[in-house]
Amino acid sequence: MPRRSIGTLVMGLRKTGSVVLQIMLVFAVISLLAGAALGQPILLSYVETESMSPTLEPGDGFIAVPAQIESSVAEGDVVVFRAKELHGGGLTTHRVVDETEQGFITKGDANPFTDLESGEPPVKRAQVVATALQIDGEVLVIPYLGTTIETTRSLLSMVQARLSAALGMPSLLGTGGLAYLLFAGTVLWYVLGEWRAESDNQPDRVTSRRTGIDGRVVIGTFAAILVLGATAAMVVPAGTQQYEVVSAEFTSERPNVIPMGESKSQRYAVGNGGFLPVVTYLEPASDGVDVDPQELYVEGKSVVNATVTLHAPPETGYYRRFVVEHRYLAVLPQPVIRGLYQIHPWAPIVSIDALIAVPFYLVGVALVGGGRIRDRSRDSERSISSRIRRSLRP
Repeated sequence: MPRRSIGTLVMGLRKTGSVVLQIMLVFAVISLLAGAALGQPILLSYVETESMSPTLEPGDGFIAVPAQIESSVAEGDVVVFRAKELHGGGLTTHRVVDETEQGFITKGDANPFTDLESGEPPVKRAQVVATALQIDGEVLVIPYLGTTIETTRSLLSMVQARLSAALGMPSLLGTGGLAYLLFAGTVLWYVLGEWRAESDNQPDRVTSRRTGIDGRVVIGTFAAILVLGATAAMVVPAGTQQYEVVSAEFTSERPNVIPMGESKSQRYAVGNGGFLPVVTYLEPASDGVDVDPQELYVEGKSVVNATVTLHAPPETGYYRRFVVEHRYLAVLPQPVIRGLYQIHPWAPIVSIDALIAVPFYLVGVALVGGGRIRDRSRDSERSISSRIRRSLRP
């Protein structure tokens, strides 16, 4: 093979590797941001304490498979669950060491006692939000992922605080302020790129076409933002509702105190604060609870009520009942959503996201084009109005 061909091949492989690395980095950032926005790990997570050492050291990351995708949990699995007592409640990553009729018994690998012995009730399946990916029984560890994220978060928080104090703009603080900073940074990056490209004074049209931002990347980014927003609108309001039931020997007006062997019903309000209607499914996620109806259609800016019936066992004591809510934007016909839901609870979300993203991307690329956005040498030929007229021609 000629040397030139070998050199071209090596350059192509390097370019492909660089693109793949950038895609993986963007994918990781989007996953972590989505997980932070939705309040549960999305594909990536990390530990902050030594409770899982030496399997996972503080700051180590791992691939978190959502419970909606991998619902089976077995002894030996490392799970992320919503704790009731540990660390004041919240997400905890521990290993399942036993399974009982009341739920899973969990334990940190470095802890001498199980979570049950430390005051945490058995973990119900509805509390498990993700499972750590294991290969040949070993957790696939991503070293320093959490350390990098926390360091970046601290730096961003410091930059936010300094800019907010210097400009006298408290609105720069918080997640909204972070969005403003990222947007401003993106604009600044683009402006600097434009200025640098203009200062090069390169008359070559090929070089001109290779500078600037690829239109497909811009449209794909906006499509990803739409998908993230749509997914958040379906996932954030949904989730698991916990009911604490006291089986007592006496009657009480309190809704959670139920005489032994009897039942009480209460309202479950499904609100929709958006403009698009939603389809909601309510499923009992534990024994001793019923829901009617289990499928609801909620118009925009309205509330529809369901009835949750809690049953007390014949023995006195404290019990927990769970109801899981799944919510979907009604951009597909309700029978279609119902059929997809029966296949898997995430099937409607994937279909709805595809229905939103794919047409947006295709139309956007048809209007903007697949070339570089900054290519002014062809702006007259590639203006949006001309592309619209061209696309409408038979």
